[in-house]
Amino acid sequence: MKKFKIFVLLFSFALLFPINGNGQDHTAWSYNLSIYEVNVRQYTKEGTFTSFNNHLDRLKDLGVGIIWFMPIHPIGVKNRLGSLGSYYSVKDYYGINSEFGTLEDFKATVDSIHKKGMYVVIDWVANHTSWDNGLTVSHPEWYAKNSSGNFIPPPGTNWSDVIQLDYTKQELRNYMIDVMKYWITETKIDGFRCDAASFVPIDFWTEAITALKNLKPEIIMIAEDNASKYYPAGFDVTYAWSYYGFGNGILVRLFNGTNNADSFNSYVLNENSLFAGNKNRMYFTSNHDENSWYGTDTELFGSAAETFIALSMVFRGIPLIYGGQEAGLNHRLKFFDKDEIVWQSNLLAERYTSLLHLKRANKALWNGVNGGDLERVVTTDDQKVFAFLRKKDSATIFAVFNLSNLERTFTLSGSSFAGSYRDAVHNTSLYLHPDYTMTLPAWGYDIFENGNNSVGVAKEISLPYSFFLDQNYPNPFNPSTTIHYGLPASSHVSINIYNNLGQEVANLVNSEQQAGSYETHWNTTSASGMPSKGGYASGVYFYRINAVSTSDPNKRFMQWKKMLLLK
Repeated sequence: MKKFKIFVLLFSFALLFPINGNGQDHTAWSYNLSIYEVNVRQYTKEGTFTSFNNHLDRLKDLGVGIIWFMPIHPIGVKNRLGSLGSYYSVKDYYGINSEFGTLEDFKATVDSIHKKGMYVVIDWVANHTSWDNGLTVSHPEWYAKNSSGNFIPPPGTNWSDVIQLDYTKQELRNYMIDVMKYWITETKIDGFRCDAASFVPIDFWTEAITALKNLKPEIIMIAEDNASKYYPAGFDVTYAWSYYGFGNGILVRLFNGTNNADSFNSYVLNENSLFAGNKNRMYFTSNHDENSWYGTDTELFGSAAETFIALSMVFRGIPLIYGGQEAGLNHRLKFFDKDEIVWQSNLLAERYTSLLHLKRANKALWNGVNGGDLERVVTTDDQKVFAFLRKKDSATIFAVFNLSNLERTFTLSGSSFAGSYRDAVHNTSLYLHPDYTMTLPAWGYDIFENGNNSVGVAKEISLPYSFFLDQNYPNPFNPSTTIHYGLPASSHVSINIYNNLGQEVANLVNSEQQAGSYETHWNTTSASGMPSKGGYASGVYFYRINAVSTSDPNKRFMQWKKMLLLK
């Protein structure tokens, strides 16, 4: 009887938590991660897996979550382009490019990446092979041919170094699925980025991904294509080519002035409609194609480059970083020859670090249904300024981008954004009040987070980093106004109001307060606030904060601001 009860218990558990099919999917680990593309050949002087491993601690500190390796297979020699050939001319699907190392070297790299809490995706080129791939001899019938019976490059391309496979052959499909399974089981990778996905029949992808996810349900599948039809086929992520791709995305048009912030809002509404829920999109300003064939961030976007990178980090979907961008990659890497990335200190590394860690910590920036929807906040300059909120539970990200080449001063409409924030760009604290007025330089931006529900670092982020005193709001005012201020440590605080003669007319705060953000109100009609029967006269008034840390009297803060009472 005891054995029977255990059997029933195990059987019930299996029904509730099946191993395959409906098991845990990639969102269990990818929900707050970005993708980082590695060009092994150009990444280091040696161009090997072993030398790449020296960067793993740096990448972990940067905040990288998913490492995508460009193709790691042997490269064809016949009809090779350049001295080393294209990574996407695969000679052996089961092999490792000896220039990068051995299979054991790659397995050791994957293991090291996993031990540091990161994940691994490899590039998969299913559509075509090199001219000298072994399949041309063992299975020539698996290839598309012209009327003369000769192998052909992929139709509609100038890819002279590769030849097209024929997916009407079920044996080819079986082979391709088996070899993809091999890389999962043999090297423990976590998914595939599928090159030129639209060149391969979509029913093959449905067949393949079903088989792969039955083997390992939690893998992530990335389609190099813009269309929504790839999600029903089993893909988890698609490319947002329309954001920036092949030299003609919305970012390019924003920079050259043919589109504006209202155009960008139309783009966002379309993305929200077509790619809702867990239809994850990958947003980027560069990758291996863009960098080599269309230009660097600086070439394409000039002084807007950092702005567009920051936008990609907090935008809806999953951000992609091309290896070297964090070092200010400022030249087009050669595609078919050795052209090492120059690693150097760059302020962009600090920006990437802060924003990638912010994405991990703040639920509003998480991917798919785990994160917050993107909703525009209206401003008085909507043709030039794009402001938006992302909220999840009670975590909030509020971002403002000047998408123009001129300084803009504008007012945020309404109060949906109002609240206490940490300025993630300047690492200060502030309160954004309703109808807040801001000024941003050309291509300027700011990103604010409400850290009260940031996972793992809630209390640390929610406290002010320094003393501050905000401008009162509204201003001018009648009859009352609000003053917001912050304390990085327990302090004795006094806030006093003075008239234009320097006479104190009201004391709003005089007490010891814990570290945190506060607000106080001055009601000029309240009985306790009236200096005389006639009340306060219209005019300029001044308010002052005086705060002294209770634990360190040398830490003190005093600041004056003026306000206008209009009756």
